[in-house]
Amino acid sequence: MRENWRSKLSVLAGASALALSAVTATPALADDAPETPVEVQLPTDVKIVEGLATEPGTEFPFPSDEDEKTGPAGAMAAKAAPPSNTCLGATAAYGTSGCFQHNGDIIWAGDTKKDGMSAAVGIYTDYGRAEEVCVNKLGVNTWATCNKDYRETGNVRLRVLRYDGDTGKFYQPEAWSGWIPVDGKF
Repeated sequence: MRENWRSKLSVLAGASALALSAVTATPALADDAPETPVEVQLPTDVKIVEGLATEPGTEFPFPSDEDEKTGPAGAMAAKAAPPSNTCLGATAAYGTSGCFQHNGDIIWAGDTKKDGMSAAVGIYTDYGRAEEVCVNKLGVNTWATCNKDYRETGNVRLRVLRYDGDTGKFYQPEAWSGWIPVDGKF
């Protein structure tokens, strides 16, 4: 009887720990406003690259979450894009969306919230290349691109977060993509 009590207690303790970790480790969704920004420490040698505005009429390589008639993001999105221009690893957190276009090794950073901060997309490789962050300082409802050249046999991983250009600091909420093959072939 004593063993039965211990097993029930351990199951209850495990379930409680799992529930607590789910509540505390769940990242904020793209539309969840943070109560107060939480600073994220990046390595001091991280290279910050300012994203460039896209050419007028550029088709964005990924679909919008909004209906094309209902909002600015919908108005900017392309109805369709060729498969070679498809953006992979689409990742979003409050105020920032990002993805990787394997054809040309282009990082896309979208600013989706008017909060005085910029969208930032960190890029990590699995082969030791120094971390870089593509920052979109163009304002809300804009997309910026950072054109890179990664090793075709490698993988990249994206980390989206917010950036305060006045202080040079990065803030949560943040989200990570999975590993994305640079050549686009899974």
